[in-house]
Amino acid sequence: MTQALLLIDIQNDYFADGKWSLHNMEASAGKAAQVLQHARENGQLVVHVRHENIDEGAPFFVPETKGAEIHSSVAPLEGEPVVLKNQVNSFLQTNLKELLDENGIETLTIVGSMSHMCVDAVVRAASDFGYKVTVVEDACATHDIEFAGRTVSAPDAHAAFMFALSFAYAEVKTTAEYLG
Repeated sequence: MTQALLLIDIQNDYFADGKWSLHNMEASAGKAAQVLQHARENGQLVVHVRHENIDEGAPFFVPETKGAEIHSSVAPLEGEPVVLKNQVNSFLQTNLKELLDENGIETLTIVGSMSHMCVDAVVRAASDFGYKVTVVEDACATHDIEFAGRTVSAPDAHAAFMFALSFAYAEVKTTAEYLG
């Protein structure tokens, strides 16, 4: 087994009834579930990454809350590793790299949230570590972002980050392209 699927932060707080809902989260999670089923059927290592905000007053992913739990649409099966992180980058201060290396992983498929934060960070780090990376872009989600008095819509923010990742860090595909 040289390929793994990383599911990044597909957690309850990102859904419509959560504390930090993302644009199109239900649809992207549905696509992620399709990619997850494919990975399981093909004997790939499946790694769930779950974020907990440990800073006092954190607005979402508060430890020991339902919002910080992995969403039922992509729930881990027994034996599938779950990496707990407290940083944007899934490799930072976690055992993710060791887990991948112990399993001889060379190629990563990445889905999850948020496109402009944790997905972006893990893809860039994975590429820097030498992994061949594919991002399934419609299995990722984000929200509107603001910078310097400008609001960038979630679809535009997502597109900009996917472009940047596709330019130098990863192959970026839709679920249909990936599964086809």
